[in-house]
Amino acid sequence: MAFQLDPVLANDTVALADTNDYAIRLANDKRFPWVIVVPKVASITELYQLDANLQLKIARDTSLLGRELMELFEGDSLNTGALGNVVRQLHLHHVVRFQNDAAWPGPVWGFGKSVPYPPGELEQRVDLLQLSLTIATLP
Repeated sequence: MAFQLDPVLANDTVALADTNDYAIRLANDKRFPWVIVVPKVASITELYQLDANLQLKIARDTSLLGRELMELFEGDSLNTGALGNVVRQLHLHHVVRFQNDAAWPGPVWGFGKSVPYPPGELEQRVDLLQLSLTIATLP
């Protein structure tokens, strides 16, 4: 079975990069800098189901992504997580948090209603992230 992005993720996110190993997506919620990494492995729901090499690679790459997001947005905290309660397909959230954001100090998941980026702002955010993130150039 070939990898296919879950329809919920496809609907709620925007493509940033497509590498050999990952689909890298921006959550379409302007309240928070939020990037989602989806390993391109069909029918995987948990990190432990990945082979050992991809587990190590994703640990390294998502750590790099987190560091770059924190530097780019000068955040106070980075929330990372692999929740599978709504979307079963394995995906890793990277959310830059600020002490003055609307959800602080609680989680962003399920907090309020998503606020989509307006069209021009969405393209600017995508361009900024594509230019700034090393992970987008990984094989």
